[in-house]
Amino acid sequence: MAKTSKKKKLTIAIDGPSGAGKSSVARSLAKRLGYNYIDTGAMYRSVAFKAKEKGIFQEDELALNQLASSLHITFTTEREQTRVFCDGEDITTAIRTPEISRLASSISSRKGVREALVQMQREMGKEGGVILEGRDIGTVVFPDADVKFYLDAESDERVKRRYHEMVEKGVKVDFKETQKDLVQRDHHDMHRTHSPLKKANDALFIDSTHRPAEEVVEEMVRIVKAKAK
Repeated sequence: MAKTSKKKKLTIAIDGPSGAGKSSVARSLAKRLGYNYIDTGAMYRSVAFKAKEKGIFQEDELALNQLASSLHITFTTEREQTRVFCDGEDITTAIRTPEISRLASSISSRKGVREALVQMQREMGKEGGVILEGRDIGTVVFPDADVKFYLDAESDERVKRRYHEMVEKGVKVDFKETQKDLVQRDHHDMHRTHSPLKKANDALFIDSTHRPAEEVVEEMVRIVKAKAK
């Protein structure tokens, strides 16, 4: 009797700056492939949210390290909606405010915090069949990922996307303030000492500026399926 060969479950890394469309593309790609989706940025936001809740200052590195190591963060995805749970609490909406975004950007530069969350992310993705989206997936978390994408878009387009995303979620935001926050976050992410945002040498660069998400996902699906053969 002939053996049936199972298709390999890959580890897929999607990196890029804020507003490039990583989250929507990663969720859609995960749905198409039947893979698990992990939003690593939401994990840093979770630490920021809990730090604010517990009154931990962003300068208190020891307390932040201990906090990051102690949290239990999980994701559930139904249709196109991914929910984030931290220690059993649904914090999906709470972590998407501009204040938490700024705090997460600062906290993410802490070496101990990054080490704790990178360890969690590696544990989540060790079996394959997973799509991890963030800033350092292809360079630090899974440098040997089966497929790596670097998704980017022109800065003006990324600002518009981020602004409309916040408005759709009912968050009161100012366009100019959104633009300022995005520019500052880009600079911070690209110039931080630990795990700066950069394209992995073997990552496929995709410019999403003038392309609908569905088109980008189709390109990714073709590449992943070819790799999985």
